[in-house]
Amino acid sequence: MKLDVRMFRYLSKESFRVLAAVELGMRNHELVPLPLIESLSKLKRGGSRKLIKNPCLKHKLVTHSSKDYDGYKLTYLGYDFLALNAFVNRRTVVSVGRKIGVGKESDIYLVRGRMDIQEDKTKDKKKQREEYEQNELLNEENKEEDVVPLILKLHRLGRISFQKVKLKRDYLKNRNSSSWIYLSRLSALKEYSYMKLLYERGFPVPRPVDVNRHSIVMELVNGYPLNQVKNIQHPHIVFHKMKELMIEIFNIGLIHCDFNEFNVMIDDKEDITLIDFPQMVSIHHPNAEVLFDRDVKNLLDFFNRRFKFIPDDEDVKGFCYKDLIKNYSENNVDLSNEIRQTGFTEEMEKELMENIDLDEKYDENEIENENENENQIENENEIENENENENENENENENENENENENENENENEK
Repeated sequence: MKLDVRMFRYLSKESFRVLAAVELGMRNHELVPLPLIESLSKLKRGGSRKLIKNPCLKHKLVTHSSKDYDGYKLTYLGYDFLALNAFVNRRTVVSVGRKIGVGKESDIYLVRGRMDIQEDKTKDKKKQREEYEQNELLNEENKEEDVVPLILKLHRLGRISFQKVKLKRDYLKNRNSSSWIYLSRLSALKEYSYMKLLYERGFPVPRPVDVNRHSIVMELVNGYPLNQVKNIQHPHIVFHKMKELMIEIFNIGLIHCDFNEFNVMIDDKEDITLIDFPQMVSIHHPNAEVLFDRDVKNLLDFFNRRFKFIPDDEDVKGFCYKDLIKNYSENNVDLSNEIRQTGFTEEMEKELMENIDLDEKYDENEIENENENENQIENENEIENENENENENENENENENENENENENENENEK
């Protein structure tokens, strides 16, 4: 799903209320009926009915179905707009740029925004907005100084390459049907929570700025994905940095579970930054040994394959789960417990991890095929919506003709 923000600035507050009503109704409805949308949005009579068709349905913010029963549900684009609206209201994001990355479960966009301006939830929102507008007028000349390039990450669970998610990974328990939007929200909250804790403890990770629904705003990291780098001057030093980082994360009770060349950024000084955290687990996870040792194997294989570097036996001695867990002290800081204090609860963790395939591998071909399938589905939905609009127009024309005939008959009777 492409994030097309051209329509965003033209959406009214009432349109966002309709989208929020659909979102709220989707908590316990696969398709949200129009009467419920009208009730939740609390707009004047007929307002929701009009807005759900234009702009929401017209611009693919929602989809409409009448197969089992008549109702609407949010698309990822509609969910994107709700999250983006929250960021704009908090002044976290002021503009959206181009897409700079795509993965099997997320899209990455370059945006401009503010690192330190956050919504103060203790203040009255109206008063806070008035104070902000006054400050903007007083500091009009300097208001762009604190606007910097940032990264917007949109979680996109439910892609074609991710359809195995229900079988193995940790997301939706005891629900009748998997809500990919709900899972994406959990995934984003988990990643933000772990990133925040790691950043606050000095780990080389991006600085998290804000989170809302399925979206995260974070610092723009200086560097390149390691998988795009063909040569490095000191492979042994970079390998040692990555090895030590894995061990340091292990010593605070965590395993990354996807520690590979796709999730490590490297700059010109060969310093590294770790990214992508929604799959992190505790070292006490039932499959912790398999997951950690797999990360170790992937790291060794990559350096051998790309840089022809094979570490000495002494360098990898003790670099496995069994040896590290022996030396692990229960007195160490265990972030797997501290994470619960961030708002990402144990119940959320269970829901998330029950439907995610931790054995799934990154495949660029799958992503390309998935994008083609998404485009095909969008085209089919567009044709379906056009047919619905044509039928509605025909019905309106028929009603107009009937009204005209009735008026003519009344006039004849009067004569």
